[in-house]
Amino acid sequence: MLYFSRLRSKPTLSKRCLHYTIAPDSLRIPRSLTHSQPAHQQHHVISLRRFALSAPYPKRTHSCGSLTAGDAGSRVILAGWILPERKGKLMSFYPLKDSSGTTQLIVNHSANNAIDLSSLAKIPVESAVLIEGIVVLRPPNARRPVSDIDVQVENFTLLNSAINLPFVPSNPHNLPNEDLRARYRYLDLRRTILSDNLKKRSQVAQIVRNVLHDEDFLEVETPVLLRSSPEGAREFLVPTRTSTAASDSAPTDEPLFYALQQSPQQPKQLLICSGGVDKYFQLAKCFRDEDGRKDRQPEFTQIDMEMAYVSWGVPDLVTSMQSNDWRIGGSEVRDVVEKLVQTIWKRVEGLDLPKGFKVMTYNEAMTRFGSDKPDTRFGLEISNITELLSPTQRTVFDVSEDILECIPVRQGIDPSFIGASRSCEGDATLERITFTRKNASSWFHDCDMIRRSSSDMSRYDISHINEKLRLMPGDDIWLARRPRTPRGGSTALGTLRLRLFEAAQSRSESLLPLPPRIILKPVSEEFMVSKDPHFLWITEFPLFTQADTDKEFLAKGRWSSSHHPFTAPMWQDIQAMYNGEVESVRGQHYDLVLNGVEIGGGSVRVHDATMQNYIFTHVLQLNEKEKAPFHHLLHALQCGAPPHGGIALGFDRMMAMLCNTQSIRDVIAFPKTSTGTDLLFKSPAPINKEVLYQYGIQPQSTV
Repeated sequence: MLYFSRLRSKPTLSKRCLHYTIAPDSLRIPRSLTHSQPAHQQHHVISLRRFALSAPYPKRTHSCGSLTAGDAGSRVILAGWILPERKGKLMSFYPLKDSSGTTQLIVNHSANNAIDLSSLAKIPVESAVLIEGIVVLRPPNARRPVSDIDVQVENFTLLNSAINLPFVPSNPHNLPNEDLRARYRYLDLRRTILSDNLKKRSQVAQIVRNVLHDEDFLEVETPVLLRSSPEGAREFLVPTRTSTAASDSAPTDEPLFYALQQSPQQPKQLLICSGGVDKYFQLAKCFRDEDGRKDRQPEFTQIDMEMAYVSWGVPDLVTSMQSNDWRIGGSEVRDVVEKLVQTIWKRVEGLDLPKGFKVMTYNEAMTRFGSDKPDTRFGLEISNITELLSPTQRTVFDVSEDILECIPVRQGIDPSFIGASRSCEGDATLERITFTRKNASSWFHDCDMIRRSSSDMSRYDISHINEKLRLMPGDDIWLARRPRTPRGGSTALGTLRLRLFEAAQSRSESLLPLPPRIILKPVSEEFMVSKDPHFLWITEFPLFTQADTDKEFLAKGRWSSSHHPFTAPMWQDIQAMYNGEVESVRGQHYDLVLNGVEIGGGSVRVHDATMQNYIFTHVLQLNEKEKAPFHHLLHALQCGAPPHGGIALGFDRMMAMLCNTQSIRDVIAFPKTSTGTDLLFKSPAPINKEVLYQYGIQPQSTV
């Protein structure tokens, strides 16, 4: 039970304030406190489980995280959640936590207090309380870098009791599973690690706005409710009771829908086409009805940008497919993004990033790392060994336009990876061979991949292969065959490379320096597993693809855009596109990759209406109905639209990296689960049939 009273005590910051003291149900109100008092001053017994304080109480003077040694001797009022008591002989200690931090409270049982402070121990853990007390310095031997002060309690007020807790967020050693915590997200957010993530997110959002404002960007909000269009991802549809479509003044019996924006792609391009906005940005909410993953949510936030008069590449293109040069347009976008990211990491992490991030072509990334978003913190690079085959074997690979690749894993140099290699299971596309003295002259001939690909069973000398790959007894060699022209986002060895790295980490082995990149010429550079962030631009992607399973439901066997249908081709490949050489056309598309995670993607846009219409009609083969959502954009391009380009940075993914968490759900206040459901708000949920009828929607029978 709780005693509700007005008490006079030692002078405090508030002369008259409400206080609760807790006592067991068997405890009775002391006669000395109730006898002969006026009715309005008598104690009233109220149920702990029914009421919270709904009356004036003193205003807090400080937050728990703001107190320092300079406040010693000050009288303060704090508010927060009371955590479990640690009891001593003469004193009890209680952590008091709020969103700013934790302060240790001291209750001196030997002191002559007008208030019975021992009843503080009867307050349930995680209850909201108000504390009045004096800041005291800890003894020198008890001071810690995180705190060197305590608050000696003089008075307390119970603001709201915590009852029926499904779990105790202050106990990190006994947390329930993620689904239960998602159901009670409002309680889970009380955990310091999550509340700190939200603070950091707010800090980064403010940095983004400040940097872009300084770069003369204009923050503009764009519509969330748009028209459905085939831009590449599944959309969320929003029904409306309106019976007249925007393109037709006559009412229709068909139900009408908005589509939640996949991104503000068309609105931001139209802003630049208007000429009224030269540089645009917003922290945009986006929606995609995609399968959930740890780095994907049905609703997410991106730092969206667009700029007018961006460049269109350089006239003297270097012919090498491996280059650290930025050979496409949009260098202005690159400069702004690098400045923005450098500022964020400097102010939030205290790290000075390189002045210019490395650049790698799609072809080089797929060849060296087997991924279009390579993790360059460690080695294990892929080697093309097709040229080391016998003439007969090379002919077989040439005819099929395939190549043979391998990843050597060295026992002497890669002890952290060799155990991972032995524990990894291969599949039909991969083959692992352990190099020994016994099979040094035969391992290559004995591997199934070579036997299946060629009828040439002659045993020729393979010492040159062993030498080029620098193989030693105990080493593993992983082999895979792939098309000569890279397609999609990863290869079999690229996927294996990441599995080996993850397996080595899970085995808690120290990732030691890795060997030099294995290519068929001497190199001196050695790759080591780095803890520093590795930023990397990937450029010169194929403009069109038939290897994206996520877009196949829209493409239905046709070409689809690797990025989106508004991405411009590299100027050197424009004629090839008009000649129908679709597969060879490279786009002015750029992705920003951090430690193997794509955190942003953008492109130079098509600003020529004729070219844009050609891509819609002749490459993507959209019919007139599919082209209809783009008519306004085509007309805007005809009205003197400037060359333009932009980028969208995944704000949630970036924050997950900054907060060092594996899931973007840890940096979103109210996320969905991996299946797209919301266990807190119980969505999605069925809708009453009468409501559906108002929208012209007929539920489909499940019988």
